[in-house]
Amino acid sequence: MVKAKKSLGQNFLHDEGILNQIIEAADLSKDDHVLEIGPGKGALTERLIEQAGKVTAVELDDRLIPFLKIDYGKHENFELVHADALQYTPPTTPYKIVANIPYYITSPLLNHYLMEQFKGGNPPRTIVFMVQKEVAEKIVAKKGKHSVLSLQVHLFGEPELVCIAPKTAFSPAPKVDSAVIKITVADKPKLDVDLKKLFWLFKVSFAQKRKKLSKNLAAVLRVKPATVAKQLMELGIDENARAESLSMNDWMKVYETFRT
Repeated sequence: MVKAKKSLGQNFLHDEGILNQIIEAADLSKDDHVLEIGPGKGALTERLIEQAGKVTAVELDDRLIPFLKIDYGKHENFELVHADALQYTPPTTPYKIVANIPYYITSPLLNHYLMEQFKGGNPPRTIVFMVQKEVAEKIVAKKGKHSVLSLQVHLFGEPELVCIAPKTAFSPAPKVDSAVIKITVADKPKLDVDLKKLFWLFKVSFAQKRKKLSKNLAAVLRVKPATVAKQLMELGIDENARAESLSMNDWMKVYETFRT
């Protein structure tokens, strides 16, 4: 019996009801190619093989590779890749990501498969995966509660909360509850901008979350906060606004005014 490896953030999902909700949210057909990140012991893999036309499972843990080959290698629509998903080059044809991912790669994974692919690669059409409940709530947040991560997701698609997964749904049980989210990826980013410059702007604007946007921008632009506050007002943005409260339309205005 292979035990979960803490260094890889492994928590094996075993709850039948939640596994079924993940499959339902993915809305799979025999025309779909699914990229499963971290198949683990295969609880989700088996269902994916039944529903999708092709399943490519990317597993980093070399201890699990032999078991996955034995259990699922006989299926013609199953491909096992022994690799780091954050280094893996995704398919050039349409695909979906469906996975119970290690929590610590949530942000890097979204960066790799969304932002990096939109720079010239091939982003997925849909992402359905498990994350910490608190992270899920931030990702699906609307105006007023944004984070850098949620802005990234909203820039590239529409996120929604599928279900909550209690700690008891996993073995070993994590310290926090989890949630399944679904991201329907757009054909192109919602803002037609230089993505590198936009994410620099997000980062500096959230540098100190409790500070006003004007103060965070002033610090990096090396001007007086009052000067930035005046510019924000001219853009129709509250001079006392914090970065978390801005809409995508607001960010377009800020980008056009403050990008360097």
